[in-house]
Amino acid sequence: MFRPLIGAMIICATPAFSDVWTFETPSENIQCSVGESAGFSDIQCTIIERNGPPALPRPANCQADWGHEFLMNNTGTVQMVCAVLSRHRDGYHRAEYGVTGQFGGFVCHSSKKGLECTNQDGHGFFLSRAVQRIF
Repeated sequence: MFRPLIGAMIICATPAFSDVWTFETPSENIQCSVGESAGFSDIQCTIIERNGPPALPRPANCQADWGHEFLMNNTGTVQMVCAVLSRHRDGYHRAEYGVTGQFGGFVCHSSKKGLECTNQDGHGFFLSRAVQRIF
């Protein structure tokens, strides 16, 4: 189901209004939303169950969950979001393992090892249950 989603994103490359698409890995443990409008796009991915330390240290002002939310624009660096974790699973298009999607200024690859997404500047993140990395 990820492939038709990619096609829809490519067809709508210059929408007049914001468009939002969602996808998740087959494990339903990583869920992403992509927003796109003229000249700008962003992707926010949530890893529901994770092990190990977070990719970045917790900010002093973060009183909610940390290490689960990753936000990236089509250019610039990745940010982590301090937010209450939603453990809701379901309702997303499936990004089967082995599929690479190009959309909204991003390239994301879903594999059994995890999900890797990069933007036009080469910044990105890799998310798996065992490892979360920002580059």
